[in-house]
Amino acid sequence: MRKRILVTGGAGFIGSHLCERLLADGNEVICLDNYFSGSKQNIVHLLNNPYFELVRHDVTVPYYAEVDEIYNLACPASPIYYQQNPIKTIKTSVMGAINMLGLAKRVKAKILQASTSEVYGDPEIHPQPEHYWGNVNPIGPRACYDEGKRCAETLFVNYHMQNNVNIKIARIFNTYGPRMSLTDGRVISNFIVQALTNQNITIYGDGSQTRSFMYIDDLIDALIMLMNTPENVTGPINIGNPEEYRIIDLANKIVEFTESKSVVTFKPAPPDDPKQRKPDMENANKILPMWKPMVNIDTGLRKTIEYFKQQL
Repeated sequence: MRKRILVTGGAGFIGSHLCERLLADGNEVICLDNYFSGSKQNIVHLLNNPYFELVRHDVTVPYYAEVDEIYNLACPASPIYYQQNPIKTIKTSVMGAINMLGLAKRVKAKILQASTSEVYGDPEIHPQPEHYWGNVNPIGPRACYDEGKRCAETLFVNYHMQNNVNIKIARIFNTYGPRMSLTDGRVISNFIVQALTNQNITIYGDGSQTRSFMYIDDLIDALIMLMNTPENVTGPINIGNPEEYRIIDLANKIVEFTESKSVVTFKPAPPDDPKQRKPDMENANKILPMWKPMVNIDTGLRKTIEYFKQQL
């Protein structure tokens, strides 16, 4: 049976891929976006699909629709965007969660929260398991995003306990792929744009800090599988690729793949920048036994570089 699915932030990098997949699986999709960091260009190819509906809307304002499932992805996720208007970022996370949970409660829809590895802050435990409470500066430059997402998780858990709302919480680790914004300031998009335009590649810090990178297709598989788990599975659950890379090695790989003349340069690390980030995947392996990241970094980077070449 065709499900009616609401995707907030549906014109964003992750949201557009999710809308595309849900439509391909035979569902009806309502895409909600205010285009603060999303782009109509990401979903323009879906507009002719009769089962796709695009609504310009801000999740800080209540929205009403009869739906079976809600994926709550609305929130700028890169520091450049979320620090541009920190109060708006917190409102999007907190009021957006309240409005979408209220909708889920009224229409008895399942709802999935796109949370983030940022809830762990600059972690003192490595890799990060879901039971770790994190090391977050509540008044730092990243707090509007980190604390907004932490509060959203609290709201989801309380709506589940108090109102029996069917919730899922996914803690998403670094994800990359086509449709990333060229100007979002994230490490992979920054390096690729700099390499393709033969500018110096800028590393903030000494390059020894690590991240784990997951290709977008792997994330979409996991989100849909998590949404379809039994009602007693609420999360939070880490979704990421457990392979860890030093930033300096990533930069060198991108220079090699783009055949760039760029030179790697170093600048001071920004405040509260995590030194290590890697998901503990034990829970995901139990809850989503059919899922594991399938796209390795070399394949994923080459696909992403091709997309950026077309955009530039």
